[in-house]
Amino acid sequence: MSTKNQMHAAVIDAPNGLFRVAEMARPIPRTGEVLVRVKASGVNPLDLKIHAGQAPHARQTLPAVLGIDLAGIVEAAGPEVSGFRRGDEVFGMTGGVGGLQGSLAEYAAVDADLLAEKPANLSMREAAALPLIFITAWEGLVDRAHVAAGQKVLIHGGGGGVGHVAIQIARAFGAEVFATGSANSRAFIAQLGATPIDYEKQTIEDYVARHTQGRGFDIVFDTVGGATLDASFNAVRRFGHVVSALGWGTHALAPLSFRAATYSGVFTLLPLLTSEGRAHHGEILREATKLVEAGKVSPRLDPRHFTLSTIGEAYAAQGNRSAAGKIVIDIDADSAATR
Repeated sequence: MSTKNQMHAAVIDAPNGLFRVAEMARPIPRTGEVLVRVKASGVNPLDLKIHAGQAPHARQTLPAVLGIDLAGIVEAAGPEVSGFRRGDEVFGMTGGVGGLQGSLAEYAAVDADLLAEKPANLSMREAAALPLIFITAWEGLVDRAHVAAGQKVLIHGGGGGVGHVAIQIARAFGAEVFATGSANSRAFIAQLGATPIDYEKQTIEDYVARHTQGRGFDIVFDTVGGATLDASFNAVRRFGHVVSALGWGTHALAPLSFRAATYSGVFTLLPLLTSEGRAHHGEILREATKLVEAGKVSPRLDPRHFTLSTIGEAYAAQGNRSAAGKIVIDIDADSAATR
């Protein structure tokens, strides 16, 4: 740990550059902010895109401290903060975009609205794995599509970060869940309580006929984008709802329109980039805490441990798809054991 009023942080100076661990001034929380002693930082595919300079929508100018998700302990509260106090264990999606300092640092001053109390039954590592993927899944299924008991929900990419949480949220709301994935993810998807669909072996027509008698799914949540979003328009039922977290391409809407179905996009970074809707992210994470503590949602973690000095290895593991779950970086020596 660095000296008082100072901290260590991993800094990236140029796209695809090496991380360097530097000592810098510890941030001071402003009005509405809390200072968090960061214990763990989750790694998302978006973090890699920002690092590579391939995410202009994230608006992060280099040099910068990256890291979107964190879990840690409140060190101090700034003016006009009433919901948190020193010693509280928290988690959130708090920075690493829009010019905001990220979580690859020993401390971060973050908007208190973005935080929630950490689930008591999760370690810091587990909690750091959840914010972005849970918020994305919740915004798609609950805020946009209003998932409900008895519905048939199809999750594209059910073995992925957002996908595996989306399965659990949909099931917690009483939906019957189906999820596409590779043959390697079949057992994991089934373990989560969803019916696995091998997209490499089954056509859209095949699984729509088999699982919905040709009517289509009530909700289709696309976490893959591209051609998978086009497939979603053909898998939804009449008056159903398609949601995508990656709807950035050019798509023909005719299949959706002929079904009188609805499309919604999810852009999880918007509150961080615009300051609008930040309190709702805190509300969503409080719902996450309830579901986790009730045993209805659990993140899948890669077992490897990385530190500030081995962030490059962590990013490489994320990039080469060798991870068996979410990769998390331990920001200090005892973060793996802190609960």
